Amino acid sequence: MSSHLVGRLIATAILLGTVIAIATALIVSHRRPLTDDASVRANIIGIAPHVSGPMTELPIVDNQFVRKGELLFVVDPRPYRAQLELAEAQLKLVDRELEAQRNQIAGARQTLVQRRAEYSYADNYVRRLEPLLPREFVTPDKVEEARTKRRTAAAAVRSSREDLDRNINLLADYGDLNARRQAAEARVYAARLNVEYCRVTAPFDGYITNLNISEGEYAVEGRQIFAFVDARNWYVIGNFRETFLRNVRPGMAAEIYVLDQPGRKLRGEVQGIGWAVQQRDGPGSGLLPPVEPTLNWVRLAQRFQVRVRIVDPPPDLPLRIGQTAAVTILSAP
Repeated sequence: MSSHLVGRLIATAILLGTVIAIATALIVSHRRPLTDDASVRANIIGIAPHVSGPMTELPIVDNQFVRKGELLFVVDPRPYRAQLELAEAQLKLVDRELEAQRNQIAGARQTLVQRRAEYSYADNYVRRLEPLLPREFVTPDKVEEARTKRRTAAAAVRSSREDLDRNINLLADYGDLNARRQAAEARVYAARLNVEYCRVTAPFDGYITNLNISEGEYAVEGRQIFAFVDARNWYVIGNFRETFLRNVRPGMAAEIYVLDQPGRKLRGEVQGIGWAVQQRDGPGSGLLPPVEPTLNWVRLAQRFQVRVRIVDPPPDLPLRIGQTAAVTILSAP
């Protein structure tokens, strides 16, 4: 066999091997989508107090891990305790006022009963006198005097009824409830909440981040003091080329590797695929994630974010937001 023929056979074999390798790589990459453009993520909240005041206790330090319910800081509770005592005193005062109001209502009812009796007597007296007037058994003045007393008694009944209605309205009862007492109870409840809000505790297990204050700092209601990383759920955001997305579905298993621990495989599960990214040549909304497309042989392929939940991360493996990761999508579990 000539050397020329051998060379042609070797070249053909190399070409066929290259084609087979490329085809195999394409098939594998579409069946098992892979990206090294991924990073570790976790949810972050800003810790902010519900009340304002100087912080009297700050037992935490930056980057500390805390358990749910552990104390983060304390806002000076003395002004809020004073407000609570005032609200409780006002509630007691309302109870006394309501008791006095109910006594007045009882007295007004008794007065109304008495005035109605007086009107009934005056009305009966006029009815007895009026038949006697034509027979001149009584004088006109006597009858007019009786009629005047009846009108006076009727006016007294109306006045007593109005007084009773006014006292009932002032009592502000609504069914079995009393509006004034409910308002006083609400003030007590709000004041007690403010006292409780002075102690700020961890809402869940997490890490203190970006703590740049010390005890004595004035905490402002609603203003975030530091960030708190949710350590309960970790996930990876992987940017996959759009040509791979047809082979990615929620619920599929995944393998995850982080850059600083390349030999440790983490289990993952696809949670979802992003529906939108920020367009470089379109109007910006500030709400969509910016994902840079990558250059391939023909044109730039857009990448979409795929969220992969880390399943049962090892407790001895430190995870940090922003760690570089690589993700391979396997198959449905």
